[in-house]
Amino acid sequence: MIDQDALRAAIGEVEDPEIHKSLAELGMLRDLTVADDGSVRVLVALTVPGCPLKDKLEADVTEAARSVDGVGSVAIDFTVMTDDERASLSAGLRSGGADAREITIGARTRVLTIASGKGGVGKSSVTTNLGVALADAGKTVGIIDADVWGFSIPKMLGIDRPPTVVDQLIMPPEAHGVRAISMDYFVQPDQAVIWRGPMLHKALEQFLVDAYWGDIDYLLIDMPPGTGDIAISMSQFLPRAQALVVTTPQPTAQRVAKRAALMANKVNQEVLGVVENMSWFTGDDGKQYEIFGSGGGRLLADELGVPLLGQIPLVPAMREGADAGVPVTLAAPDSEAASAFGSLAERVDELRPRLRSHPELIIS
Repeated sequence: MIDQDALRAAIGEVEDPEIHKSLAELGMLRDLTVADDGSVRVLVALTVPGCPLKDKLEADVTEAARSVDGVGSVAIDFTVMTDDERASLSAGLRSGGADAREITIGARTRVLTIASGKGGVGKSSVTTNLGVALADAGKTVGIIDADVWGFSIPKMLGIDRPPTVVDQLIMPPEAHGVRAISMDYFVQPDQAVIWRGPMLHKALEQFLVDAYWGDIDYLLIDMPPGTGDIAISMSQFLPRAQALVVTTPQPTAQRVAKRAALMANKVNQEVLGVVENMSWFTGDDGKQYEIFGSGGGRLLADELGVPLLGQIPLVPAMREGADAGVPVTLAAPDSEAASAFGSLAERVDELRPRLRSHPELIIS
């Protein structure tokens, strides 16, 4: 005899792969029948028609059902939530209800802005690989690609599908344990984003308010270069964020990167530390070649009075992984770069935020 209560509990604990809550909690497990021969039939309600992760959900439910003693064959049928059910689900996921315009991240989520004073320092690569390294360490991670003009995070993560929308609530797609939202999902390849400040502010608000993040451990923000409208908007939306400043070993790059740190201090955000990218290249002869000079990261960290949290070497697998959608922490896990990102994730996790007051921000 099959313990039907145990069977229902096992299936009910399966998580929806996009919302990351259990089927029982979301009301998605609709019916369960067990035949005399031990065969099981399950009815699951999808959030939307054509759910892109239906196959994964089917596999997870099947595995959960077969974990119960006595279960034979498992058949899964799908239905779809009604408009009213989706509206109720969306309202339940929003902390303030259906009409709330509140940021959807949890109170325990650490927010890190990954910033630089100029482009070309590998800021997006650092964001992507740090996110994957944190996920590998068992953390739940999201990334907002706030570089509205030069978005690249979905490509680097290998995400090839748009987000699912449940009653106007956006579910960020996930790859390698990292969820991500980006303008890349909403702009055609032959289009350019030509927006002024108010439009940029509205887009970022949607990434925070209309995208469902939940109570994740980390939310990384891949910032655009400089200290313009987007940096100002993010400081208003997320006053408790910490900043990681990315530079290269070149002293000239260090002087420009300092402006990103000054911006963070100006809006009362804590600068967690400095990450030096492209620190060296190790040749076939085993020698380290400092192609872009040396000392810039240390110089910037000392000037700001913060730690140099990591030095990331140049490895071909990082460029190749970015193009293929397989971050170097996965493409070449034994490489110098993967090891550096693993150490960086450990350092970031160890450095807890300082308690700081956040006076009202006045932007002139």
